[in-house]
This record gives sequence, C-alpha cells and structure tokens, in this order.
Amino acid sequence: MIGKKIRLERIFNRKSKKTVIVPMDHGVSMGPIDGLQNMEKTINDIALGGANAVLLHKGIVTAGHRGYGKDIGLIIHLSGGTPLGPEPNNRILVTTVKEAVRIGADAVSVHINIGAGNESEMLQDLGMIAEECNEYGMPLLAMMYARGEKIPKDKEFDVKYIKHVARIGAELGADIIKTVYTGDKESFKEVIEGCPVPVVIAGGPKMNSEEELLKMIEDAIDCGAGGLSIGRNVFQSENRVDLTRKICNIVHGSKKLC
Repeated sequence: MIGKKIRLERIFNRKSKKTVIVPMDHGVSMGPIDGLQNMEKTINDIALGGANAVLLHKGIVTAGHRGYGKDIGLIIHLSGGTPLGPEPNNRILVTTVKEAVRIGADAVSVHINIGAGNESEMLQDLGMIAEECNEYGMPLLAMMYARGEKIPKDKEFDVKYIKHVARIGAELGADIIKTVYTGDKESFKEVIEGCPVPVVIAGGPKMNSEEELLKMIEDAIDCGAGGLSIGRNVFQSENRVDLTRKICNIVHGSKKLC
C-alpha cells in the first residue's frame, strides 16, 4: 500500500531500515511525570537528538505540543488505561484511526496485555484496528506485553511468553511490534526469528545507568531488532539530546558506544 509505504518512510531510516521512537504517552497512566511537564521542549529535544518519531496521545498534539523546531514523525496512541482502575492491566480504545489521520499521524499504536482480564477485547480491538489501518494506509504499531493474572510477575520477560506475544501482534495485522527485551541475545533472537514484522524494544522503568541502556540497545540491534521505542529512559535523561544522539548512532550507524 502506497500510503503505508510513504508513512513508514517517515518513521524508519531509509538507510538502516530501523527506527528510534520515543513514546511520551505516559501522561494518561502516570500523570505529568518528570520530563513531561514541558512537552514542547521535550519533543524538540528528542527531535534535535535525531529520533525518527515520537508517540503521543491525541490531546497533546491538538493542544499544539509537537515541538517548535526540527520536524519529527508522529505516532498517535489509540489505547488508554490507568493503574487507578479495578483492572490496571486492561486497555481500551480512546480514539480512532480516522482521528489520527485528521491530525496528521504517520502511524498509530495500540497496547495489548496478553494475560490480562480483558485480553479478548484487546485482541478484538487489535484485529479491527489493523483492518481500519489498511483502509487508510496507516501503519500500526502494536505494544505487545505478557502482563496480567495469567502471567507470573517473574515471567513477564520470559522468552516463552515474549516470542508468543510478538507473534500474536503480527498474526493480527500489526506492521511493527513493540515488546520487552528478554535479557540476552540468545533468547531475543528467538523473538526476532518468530516474528515476520520488525520488532522494536521497549525500555520500561528507569535503568540504573546510561551505559546499561545503551548496552541493551546494542545487543538488541545485533540480534536484528528493528529499533526501539523507549520513553522514560530517554526523556528523563539529564541530557536527552546527547543520549538520543548516542542511541541513533547505535541504531543507524552501527557505532559501538558500550
């Protein structure tokens, strides 16, 4: 589809065929945390660092907070949910592909927690959104996690579950899969090999050091990852412009920084 192709070129580097995405959708689930109070400055810093795209909720974009300097790709998040509700792992759709088209998105994303109480509804949403994306020529990123009552807390990074959830996203029509890094190259290769669409890694909670973050990114890229979609570990950095540049060098330039 020509529409998807054109939009994907806004998100993926043409030479490396990989992407650096910085999600900033945390305001719904976590509130105005550090790094997300001044959205214009944060987005512009990420763009100056060379990231390919940011991932936002619709209200941040329509309020005018998409940066005031260097252009950057835009992914609109369609899912919402908070830890304040009775089932914190549940996600529901809070906007549409049509609305994302209207406000200028280059892609959309949905969040799916396999093992959660409303897993069946989330899977149905994923399949239906994939069809709608095909109709509009809109790329779809699926955030696929193993989280919920059926998944033991110590197994949320287990390759057994992660390669399964990644495959589910691809099977139901996602163009890009976001999921967690399993902790080592050998196991993560199984995730990559079992998924027919690009897999980008999540960052999760703030890591202990920048070096730890860069090493994880480097290892994932060595395994064949399609890039990354990392939020707090980037936008909460003391020097997020410099850190974003280092990340882009690893992802797009094969420059060893760790």
